[in-house]
Amino acid sequence: MPMTEKPKEIPQDPSRRDFIKTSSLAVAGFMIVPRFVLGGKGYIAPSDMLTVAGVGAGGKGESDIANFAKSGKANIAYLCDVDDRRAANTVKNFPKAKYYKDWRELFDKEHKHIDAVSVSTPDHNHAIIAYSAMQLGKGVYVQKPLTHDIWEARLLTEAAKKYKVVTQMGNQGASNDGTRQLAEWYDADIIGDVHTVYCWTNRPVWPQGIAWPSTKAEIPKELNWDVWLGTAPFKDYVDNVVPFNWRGWWDYGTGALGDMGCHLVEAPFRVLGLQYAKDVQASVGSVYVGEFKQGRFPDSCPPSSHITLTFPKTSKTKGDVTLHWMDGGIQPERPEELGANERFGDDGNGTLFIGTKGKMIASTYSENPLLLPTSRTKEVNVAKTIPRVRITVPGSDKPLELAGANAHYAQWVEGCLAGYGKTELSSSFEKAGPLTEALLMANLAVRGHDLAVKNPNGRDTYPGHIKLLWDNHNMKVTNFDAVNQYVKRNYRDGFAIKA
Repeated sequence: MPMTEKPKEIPQDPSRRDFIKTSSLAVAGFMIVPRFVLGGKGYIAPSDMLTVAGVGAGGKGESDIANFAKSGKANIAYLCDVDDRRAANTVKNFPKAKYYKDWRELFDKEHKHIDAVSVSTPDHNHAIIAYSAMQLGKGVYVQKPLTHDIWEARLLTEAAKKYKVVTQMGNQGASNDGTRQLAEWYDADIIGDVHTVYCWTNRPVWPQGIAWPSTKAEIPKELNWDVWLGTAPFKDYVDNVVPFNWRGWWDYGTGALGDMGCHLVEAPFRVLGLQYAKDVQASVGSVYVGEFKQGRFPDSCPPSSHITLTFPKTSKTKGDVTLHWMDGGIQPERPEELGANERFGDDGNGTLFIGTKGKMIASTYSENPLLLPTSRTKEVNVAKTIPRVRITVPGSDKPLELAGANAHYAQWVEGCLAGYGKTELSSSFEKAGPLTEALLMANLAVRGHDLAVKNPNGRDTYPGHIKLLWDNHNMKVTNFDAVNQYVKRNYRDGFAIKA
């Protein structure tokens, strides 16, 4: 398929498993043989295996695919990656999987044989790949953040219901025990009504606040640069964007907030029942390229930011909730209840809940939840009212139990096998969509700092730190229209989402 050609409209077919189940009903009158009789202890019949295609087989995709396989019920049958170098380990580990470099060709040729798709690509291609798979009736697992744009997040959230497919976002901490412990403390009124939350990260750990490289480089022979660009505007290949530093460029990534927000803000969403924010403001770190000469690099995310989101009152709060996001190494003041030498989060990341009767903190992925002062953690006991995520993996000798983040992948596999609406998932798009939208809305305030406004005298001015008012129903900022261009971007020919 030429790279500039629009994707073919692929007819929707029932999944292979649906066909098997339907066929099985026709012959049910003959005989049902237990699986263990056919294959012995721990044997899983092929019809009970999920046939998975992994789009994005290197980096995070490599670990995602390996974790699906650990579930014991996922057949990694297809792999797809634009870069043969990044995919090499996964191709080696799954030698029977058929390999493609263009996900469109994969879907075109193999959609009848695929049950579910894992998407682990740069942010800007999440939505088009996931939505195309959902249109084909395939369950999807999509790395965080769910999408690059707000419109895309809303689209995928609605598509999950429309196409009745099982979904999960790759913020594995959503399956951890920690987020459930925090919720149980809050539900038991241990810290009172939470009105303020702080989330912080040491990201970016890649270059940001810089100019796009001016020197064109030679495209590596192993890389399909055109498909890697996908929905983004065409640019000549340059060094140090692939395979990781794309996170700092707005055309491809969503900055520190997109990288860590879904991990750190997930707990406040679950604990407090947050949904869509109503306003946002941001201050960002400046870069100076000379004396009193500020550098403005609108293609790149800033080196640091402090964002403040306001969420409306929920059924679990008495009023609005103010959520502070800090990145680039900026952290909130240490709580006075925390000992002078006690750790505040971990490795530069953390979440702090401030309530009317107390405080609680957690580390990355909501691990190591603590009440403050930390001595209260062992003193306070509340009932476990929220089920923990535990998945049993069959084995020939002894079954293995996966817990928390390790079970996040197997939970999706089990959900796909059970069918839409049959099991609850920790980060289904119903939950992941609103979370992603809030984070991407926050990025509107960040990007607004580099948007020039013409004054009557013709000079450019920059509004800077203003409060953006959000109309959630219409998905638009009502008081600064210039940032609405980032709610839904234009797609490159051949990579448009056909909604």
